[in-house]
Amino acid sequence: MKALIDADYTVYKSCAGAEEDLDWGDDVITVVSRFSEALKNVERDLTKIKNEFIWDVPQLILFFSDSENFRKKIYPDYKGHRNRKKPCGYKRVITELGKRYEVIKLPTLEADDALGIYATAHTGNIVCSPDKDLRQIPGKLYDMKELTTIDPIEGAKWHLIQTLAGDQTDGYSGVPGIGIKRAVALFEEHGYTWKTVVKAFEDKDLTEDDALMNARLAKILTCNDYDPIEHTVIPWTPAADYRADS
Repeated sequence: MKALIDADYTVYKSCAGAEEDLDWGDDVITVVSRFSEALKNVERDLTKIKNEFIWDVPQLILFFSDSENFRKKIYPDYKGHRNRKKPCGYKRVITELGKRYEVIKLPTLEADDALGIYATAHTGNIVCSPDKDLRQIPGKLYDMKELTTIDPIEGAKWHLIQTLAGDQTDGYSGVPGIGIKRAVALFEEHGYTWKTVVKAFEDKDLTEDDALMNARLAKILTCNDYDPIEHTVIPWTPAADYRADS
């Protein structure tokens, strides 16, 4: 068994926690970082994850995002508000982790996409991430609080729910005025279908193209959505009668 870890957040948090401002006066402030402290913080978090599975201590695989993002070609403003630079030591910590663990980063993909591809190509492992997006991926999910099992239908439903609700953190809006609860209510009433998605967008004077853009932004990739030879994404395209619940 392997623990597939969405490691972007862990390393970012650990490196940021090791930073310190030095005020030299005369309007000069510098930022310094203790590399050993940042690395120790990451190892502490990884050990904590390992300890959750003491009945079968897993091999850890760490997933990181590429510096380029294919979703920017779908929607240039995707994550456009996230302009903060990486904390000090970020790249150095990842380099050191690569000497200790298997590290996977795929061209133009975010960590959760690379993780989703691996998890669906190599079943039987455990996805470890607090990111709700990973509820799209079938299999075991440890959200840093509890271990659950996501079945394929539940994962497909969650993708459509996120398509309607959008994700303000990632910078795509979904249908204005619709959040997770409202999206679930609509699908429970009208069915988890592409038709329900399109109608929700059209009711707000938006188009099916808008719906498809949001669906592609929301979709966490699986092994069926990626060409490993060409290193390209296969765009998610639903049939007109697509149902997530069948």
